[in-house]
Amino acid sequence: MALLRPEEQFFQAMLDGWRNQQLSRNLGFGTVNSREAIVRRFHAFAGVEPWEWSAADVDDFFTELRAIHGLAQSTILGYQLALRTFLVYLVDPAYGWSEACQERFGTHPTQVCHEWNTARHTQDAIAQPKKRALTWNEVQDLFDHADNRVERILSEGRKGAVAALRDAVLLKVAYAWGLRRNEVRMLDTIDFGFNPKAPAFGRYGVLYVRYGKAMKGAPPKRRSVLTVPEMDWAVESLVQWIDDVRPQVSGEDNPALWCTERSSRIALGSVSNKFNQFRKELGLASGVDFHSLRRSYVSHLIEYGYEARFVQEQVGHEHASTTSIYTDVSSDYRKRVVQNAFERIAGRAVRQGLAGKGGP
Repeated sequence: MALLRPEEQFFQAMLDGWRNQQLSRNLGFGTVNSREAIVRRFHAFAGVEPWEWSAADVDDFFTELRAIHGLAQSTILGYQLALRTFLVYLVDPAYGWSEACQERFGTHPTQVCHEWNTARHTQDAIAQPKKRALTWNEVQDLFDHADNRVERILSEGRKGAVAALRDAVLLKVAYAWGLRRNEVRMLDTIDFGFNPKAPAFGRYGVLYVRYGKAMKGAPPKRRSVLTVPEMDWAVESLVQWIDDVRPQVSGEDNPALWCTERSSRIALGSVSNKFNQFRKELGLASGVDFHSLRRSYVSHLIEYGYEARFVQEQVGHEHASTTSIYTDVSSDYRKRVVQNAFERIAGRAVRQGLAGKGGP
């Protein structure tokens, strides 16, 4: 059957087939639509059909996006992923596009996104140097500042003490269990459970995260976070909030852990805004953000002596390399590590000397 506009119709058929493939992988409609828009944008930029695309087209396209449009590296990575996966679909023999293009146009599509002209899709490729963990003293100052705000409101007889206590406990929970902003916001009162290996924590021995960060197009990831002994102080604050204060603002049928004075779940923007307010009042650098609490959790668990694999499971990182990037241990900790190494070496030398003299 003759095609009136073969190039245009082939391209549309490619997009339709790719769309169906992605939907069959259970990717979300929003993800599929945004990826298709990126491919169409590259198609318009290149000015030729997919079976004529070259690596030079990729170089020029992403150079323009960075140099002229100033897109962030994370955005560039998303664009490159969309274009690469579209071409993976086209060159797959199972779908027959290479043969069809060769027969009709005398050429066929190839993969033009390679390791030498695309960014590595790893955490260290997009991490910003100014983003960092909080020091031990900064964590303590932050929590003291939040607690003092509650006491100041109560002493002045003003409204807002309940919301101030909520904000203070929320920050402590985010740090004590290493949670992301939306993970802590979406917590319900039933998301805590009993850990038989740590009965001292009661029903707060484990935290079940139901809204963990998901791969693009996938549902939220779930994980369980064990309460560690070093964070037992956070359990005390949490119990006070749930048992004594939260009932004053929450309706009986409202499961949300963090409620506004109108009994609705706290907004995501409010979480960031309150942290940023405290950061400015304490004079902390702009590189410190809400996610710094999570970075601090990782760093401090390492300093406490927990194994890297345990920390990785606690925070839900798929790759150990991501956890290592979060780690920002103190200089005192590094000094202790070096000192312990010297002590081990000295002890080994002493034992070897005794063995050489026929000692024990």
